[in-house]
Amino acid sequence: MGGRSSSPLDKRQQQHLRGQVDALLRNFLPKYRVQLAASVLRQISKELGPQEPAGCQLLHSKKLPRVREHRGPLTQLWGQPPQWQPIFCVLRGDGRLEWFSHREEYENGGRPLGSAALTGYTVLTSQREYLHLLDALCPDSPGDHIQEEPDPLLETPVNFPLFLQHPFRRHLCFSAATGEAQRAWRLALQGGIRLRGTVLQRSQAPAARAFLDAIRLYRQHQGHFGHDDVTLGSDAEVLTTVLVRELLPALRAKTLPSLRGAGRARAWAWIEVRMGSRRWGRDSRGAKLLDAIHVAVLAQASTGLRAFQPEKDELLAALERTIRPDVDQMLQLRERVAGRLRAKVQGPLESCLHRKVDAQLPQVTWTLLNTVEAALAAVQTLIVQGMDRLFCHLRGSPSGARLRKEVYSFGEMPWDPELMQTCYREARRSQRHLGQLAAPFGFLGGRSLLFGAQDLAQQLMADAVATFLQLADQCLTMALDCDQAAQQLEKVRGRVLKKFQSDSGSAQRRFIREWQLRIFLPFVLSQLEPSCKAELSEFEGDVLSVGSPALTIEGIYEDVVRGVLLQRIDGGEPYSLWLVIPW
Repeated sequence: MGGRSSSPLDKRQQQHLRGQVDALLRNFLPKYRVQLAASVLRQISKELGPQEPAGCQLLHSKKLPRVREHRGPLTQLWGQPPQWQPIFCVLRGDGRLEWFSHREEYENGGRPLGSAALTGYTVLTSQREYLHLLDALCPDSPGDHIQEEPDPLLETPVNFPLFLQHPFRRHLCFSAATGEAQRAWRLALQGGIRLRGTVLQRSQAPAARAFLDAIRLYRQHQGHFGHDDVTLGSDAEVLTTVLVRELLPALRAKTLPSLRGAGRARAWAWIEVRMGSRRWGRDSRGAKLLDAIHVAVLAQASTGLRAFQPEKDELLAALERTIRPDVDQMLQLRERVAGRLRAKVQGPLESCLHRKVDAQLPQVTWTLLNTVEAALAAVQTLIVQGMDRLFCHLRGSPSGARLRKEVYSFGEMPWDPELMQTCYREARRSQRHLGQLAAPFGFLGGRSLLFGAQDLAQQLMADAVATFLQLADQCLTMALDCDQAAQQLEKVRGRVLKKFQSDSGSAQRRFIREWQLRIFLPFVLSQLEPSCKAELSEFEGDVLSVGSPALTIEGIYEDVVRGVLLQRIDGGEPYSLWLVIPW
């Protein structure tokens, strides 16, 4: 399990999936074009508006987020029939996992037995926990009295397992030789999963923001208002998740009854599914159907987005040329329409906030604060400890080579999964409680929130380390002895910590506001949908008169709702329409 697929989907199956992806793109790309226009208008308006003072005191690290490469021997459950077999595994810096038959094959540049981008996976290190997951995946129906067939997981207990579970792909089952190796692999794999998952969220490019907004609107039009983890991954991976989620219920309903066994045996067969419904036919060559569907949809979505790229580039350039000369007129019209629209929806909106949101808002805010505050406090502790280690070696008059090694280690702190685990663990502490608080609002994005807090901790650590190293380089000269150098570094330490405290405070406030919006805004929009959406048609003519895709009545309406909600979140302070979206 986890090696190469034994065969691809047949031509009829591939054609069906191409049609599904093409239909998704036909419905999605118009929304993406509109959001690209809105992003350009927002960017130009921010450039021309009053500039806020620089909020960051720390230097921004120029090192891109990455995973520290990890490699070593493991055993893997694979083959036909599945057996535990030795392999050599490599986690690449971009979050891709590869495995080879032995170390020499990797070192000689050989082709891997298999590989997987870690987007969407979850790491489990308990065999019992994994078996419980199988139980939940295919629960027995009341009429099932079939004796479970033995499976390799039950026959062969595993001391140090590493189960990589994915909702739409084959599970990957590995085992380490020791508990220490298992822990090192778990931390490395978790880092790869987070790196792959948050690629769009970390991006500040207008196109990335537009894509995420377009996905949200696409799903809202399908009735999915609550924020969840569908946006984890690259643009093609997000589209794949959206479509496979749509296909999955029908595929499960038609496939599961044909699988042998019950409970875990059936779940195992589903993961390794070889037989499809009447639509898919019978795959006599033993292809892993669900995994093959995911691979095919991902390839087709990637192709579609690449084909759209030239049009997107031309569209962005054209929008820049057409919007900038008329931006003042567009913003004035937007404000006029927003004012009239706000008067229309104010009553139902205030009633919804009073009845549904106000009571829960303080608890959600407090839990979000605890989540991010504890993680950033752990970052500060690690920074202080790292600087102390440097001072200790400097005062001890080490050799130049040893000091260079310590400086390098200090610079690598943000990318050290073992070291950063303290911060990441603090971010996880209140995750379950927050999920319970936010669940009534349809919020199912706990993993995205956790990854966001961990990304923030890593970014602030990287910025603090980069700032310290640059300031230290500026003040240290060959003329200074060790005591003088230590005194200079003490001053640098004070400056860095002061800058870090300022930036971490600002980052906490931005993080809390952003996630308050993600929790409450979709819920409020869903509550207002039956009554307020009908009021929008009377404003449509005013917006259409501008003749620009950058202005839509739906966009103005959502920004009005967002602005009123932010007033509630921030204690009633009024906001300009163009300051209501935290970027």
